Amino acid sequence: MLTAFRAARSLPPTVQLLLVNQFGVYLGFYMLIPFLATHLRDNLHLATGVVGAIIGVRSLSQQGLTLLGGSGADRIGCRPLIIAGCLLRAVGFGAFAVVDSAVGLVLAAMVTGVAGAMFSPAARAYLAHESGAQRLQAFSLLNVAGESGTLIGPLIGSLLLVVDFRLVATAAALVFAVLTIAQILTLPPRPVAPPEQSVIADWREVIANRRFLLYVCATSAIFVLYNQLYLTLPLEAARTSGFAGSAALLFIASTLVTLGLQVRITEWCRQRWASPTSVGIGLTLCGLAFVPTAFGSTAQSAAGATGMWEAFPPMLPTILATVVLTLGVAVAQPVALDLTSEFARPALIGTYLGVFATASGVAAVVSNTVVGYTVDLGARMNVPWLPWLLLVGYGIGAAALIAVMRARSLFPPIEPGNTRQQRTQR
Repeated sequence: MLTAFRAARSLPPTVQLLLVNQFGVYLGFYMLIPFLATHLRDNLHLATGVVGAIIGVRSLSQQGLTLLGGSGADRIGCRPLIIAGCLLRAVGFGAFAVVDSAVGLVLAAMVTGVAGAMFSPAARAYLAHESGAQRLQAFSLLNVAGESGTLIGPLIGSLLLVVDFRLVATAAALVFAVLTIAQILTLPPRPVAPPEQSVIADWREVIANRRFLLYVCATSAIFVLYNQLYLTLPLEAARTSGFAGSAALLFIASTLVTLGLQVRITEWCRQRWASPTSVGIGLTLCGLAFVPTAFGSTAQSAAGATGMWEAFPPMLPTILATVVLTLGVAVAQPVALDLTSEFARPALIGTYLGVFATASGVAAVVSNTVVGYTVDLGARMNVPWLPWLLLVGYGIGAAALIAVMRARSLFPPIEPGNTRQQRTQR
């Protein structure tokens, strides 16, 4: 963490503000979201299917509209989108404290998702514009800031939950209200160039960029594989340990790796590898992360453990998978975002980042469905390693696609003076 703080001090003041904003966004989000499903089911007595629909609406609203948010950032400006998004998130979270009807809760979830679709690509685009030659380092620190909020948010939320969920929702809404005010007062406006063409023409330009679409097909695997931290890895941890709360160990391990090593990993890779190499190696690590669980999946389910530390030994393959997966994401993700900005001309950085996020979200929805089906199929066929083999192959295949793109010189040309990309490609 000290390394991250020292690195952040070398960045421009506006980028530092964006890092603080990222911390606040994740803090407020994870104060509420981990406890929302339980509140809807246990306190409001909604059917599980309705709860799933409300949670899904939030995710779909954000991922599906991120492209619009990115285009808005290019045309209206990043600052207005960040401010409006945080204000909407405050309204949406505040609604969870007072609304108890299914329709009202769906609307609150939609507002919350739309808010994320507004400020997420805008913040990334603003950071890409303002960080200049330090863009890769800035994206790396963006991960650290987000993980810090992810670590602290649930702790605060769980303490407030002892009193009442409405207090959790109110506090989370206040976090976003404070962020909104702080951005109005401190975040400087950034001039926006007059648009050269219509929004539709912008989107056509992105779609016509076949190299970028091929790149997105490969790098969306980063998001898909990392999403297994919310799907298959917790299920495997619970199966092997017999302890329902074992997923907490996975999140603790992932967060500690990111907070402790992200900045060092990014700098180490920057000094040794060209950007496509880092992305390819990161994707390879993400795929290989599931090898331990493929072997561990044949182990018998443990008897019901009563505590976290009793559950730890049977979980070792899953914890190892989580650590390697997080290392792979730490290697690949900041560079992938940096390269996305390289594919775009300056006036369309927000749009390109929006396409990147939207494609990753759609890929995650489709892939999680396929992986979930494969888990059930593997259980029926008595081949429990089947989903893990699929995930290994997905990561390796995505890395191979990056290698093919690099061999065919499909990445953006090296910019003069960019010492990171001038290094000999290995």
